[in-house]
Amino acid sequence: MKIAILSRSPRCYSTRRLRQAAIERGHKVKVLDVLHCAISLRAGEPTIYYRGRHIEAFDAVVPRIGASITYFGTAVVRQFEQMDVYCANSAIGIANSRDKLRSLQILSRHHIGIPDTAFVRAKSDVLPAIQRVGGTPVIIKLLEGTQGVGVILADSLKIAEAIIETLQSARQNVLIQKFVAESKGRDVRAFVVGDRVVAAMRRVAQGQEFRSNVHRGGRTESITLDARYEETAVRAAQIMGLRVAGVDMLEGADGPQIMEVNSSPGLEGIEGATQLDLAGAIMDFVQDRVMFPDMDIRQRLTVSRGYGVADLFITAQSELLGRTIATTGLREKDIVVLSLSRSGTVISNPRETRDLQVGDRLLCYGKLDAMKAFMPTRAPRKRVRKLRTVPPVNDAPARSSGTISE
Repeated sequence: MKIAILSRSPRCYSTRRLRQAAIERGHKVKVLDVLHCAISLRAGEPTIYYRGRHIEAFDAVVPRIGASITYFGTAVVRQFEQMDVYCANSAIGIANSRDKLRSLQILSRHHIGIPDTAFVRAKSDVLPAIQRVGGTPVIIKLLEGTQGVGVILADSLKIAEAIIETLQSARQNVLIQKFVAESKGRDVRAFVVGDRVVAAMRRVAQGQEFRSNVHRGGRTESITLDARYEETAVRAAQIMGLRVAGVDMLEGADGPQIMEVNSSPGLEGIEGATQLDLAGAIMDFVQDRVMFPDMDIRQRLTVSRGYGVADLFITAQSELLGRTIATTGLREKDIVVLSLSRSGTVISNPRETRDLQVGDRLLCYGKLDAMKAFMPTRAPRKRVRKLRTVPPVNDAPARSSGTISE
């Protein structure tokens, strides 16, 4: 295979190890400086030029996109995707993970552990936000910070308020995050490739430093993750749309707490700690996936007019409940069941004899008008409004504030 490694630092440890692993497996490999790529757009002909020359055909791309070039770097990765070149990490996955706020917003809708976090702009919202995340001490993070830079521990409300005000006056966006005290200056880095954790290490802060990053002097040690942490790391990477990721977790009292999902995890620290060939694991994965790349099935299957992809949920009131897929009449209505999701398990191409249960979700392709008939009616969302505190009249007790649903 011909493999391109997108990296601005051909001599850095991670790039050299990836190149070495590719060569050892008999692949042709070239390191491309992202900023020397030029995107060319014509109808039906997306192409890339490198240093002024039309780029050769590659079978796969391994992106190593630095934080400072995220926008242009993801544009280049996206262009390779449009050219049907397999990319170890997608452009949207890289963009999602690079923005700390966006990544936490995406993770927050899933049942996966994250530290309580707030994002505010108005000065009057700062103190209430700190209280909502559990009060001081509190972690203040710059959205664009990397390697522990821009992460501050504030011990009191006054200090936290002053730091946030100063950073905001410098036009910096900051997150307010719960300080997970039980982690005691430690965190876990799980290295995810595909659907498994191939290595894990614990990073321990030294001295009075609360940040455990290796670049902050943190000590590393190889560990074996228990099933709960491993599942959390894999799910976080998949939710973010990443196939290769470094997932950083705090060891909280209630289990793993996701701090960050890194789309360009460094290899030096974790290979040194675990003595494992992670560059080789990445190249083996890329080699296997070139034949069967992931695709956006909704985009691929919604070109025909009137046809599309939709999820059909089986509720207690659904007319499909208790029937087999064969007797639902879906096929007769030009609707094909692609997969069935049940209790966290996805069953691809399910048998037509399978009975449908409450909570099942069918991923279907077919006529949109026909699928509308099977969509449950959405109940209107309840609007919650605050009750005002009413001052006491004569000897009548005051009514306490609360919430009311309408």
